[in-house]
Amino acid sequence: MGKMPIIYVVSDSVGETAELVTKAATSQFNGGDVIIKRFPYVEELTHIDEVISLAKLDNGMIAYTLVKPEIRQYMNVSAQDAGIYACDIIGPLMDQIQTFCGTEPLYEPGLVRKLDEDYFKKIEAIEFAVKYDDGRDPRGILKADIVLVGVSRTSKTPLSQYLAHKRLKVANVPLVPEVDPPEELFLVQPEKCYGLKISPEKLNNIRRERLISLGLSDNASYANIERIKNEINYFENIVNRLQCPVIDVTNKAVEETANVILNHYRKRFPAT
Repeated sequence: MGKMPIIYVVSDSVGETAELVTKAATSQFNGGDVIIKRFPYVEELTHIDEVISLAKLDNGMIAYTLVKPEIRQYMNVSAQDAGIYACDIIGPLMDQIQTFCGTEPLYEPGLVRKLDEDYFKKIEAIEFAVKYDDGRDPRGILKADIVLVGVSRTSKTPLSQYLAHKRLKVANVPLVPEVDPPEELFLVQPEKCYGLKISPEKLNNIRRERLISLGLSDNASYANIERIKNEINYFENIVNRLQCPVIDVTNKAVEETANVILNHYRKRFPAT
């Protein structure tokens, strides 16, 4: 049996894209009979020389994703001079997109990986918001980047989801006079906790509409103005204890409230 062919997968980043495409291609040729060797983080011309030497020694070929034009060009010329097959995986497509869009590429290695990491952080934050919604599990309070506190119908859940799309892990805690808040709430840094304040009249209208939409009577205590004032007084007592920022959401859209929170949070926690 002859020696198995070797393909050197070369990238200026991790090399996952180059390897994935190469495996997809070799699968059409009983890909298990090909050895793939990955060379990541190739950013110097000397790295190209090293790969060319190894490929020549092994009678191998090269598949590469290199975004910087000078490195791509050097690989192309060096491979031709050495008599080695080399396939530029990403270059021709980038050139076509540049011609099509009339826009210069960034020529920055590793952007696909950054996009992937960003995507997975967003998914993780969305799952977190669902898991720790409405005080469901107080353990989430201490794991959260942001904790929202408010009485029922102050947009805590949609706010949590909106902020999750900004890759922030958000827990929210409903305040009800008959139920003591979880102990964890008083262990959170005040700067990470946000009270959501609303006028009694606005809340009364929102709750009445909510009851009607559910086919229930709008005379329930849930929408009673005295009950609502009692809840808001309780809310104010709690946020005073927390010493946390309070945002009036009475006439604010979710996006407006989220932007207030984001601006405040990022000033205090710029690394996130």
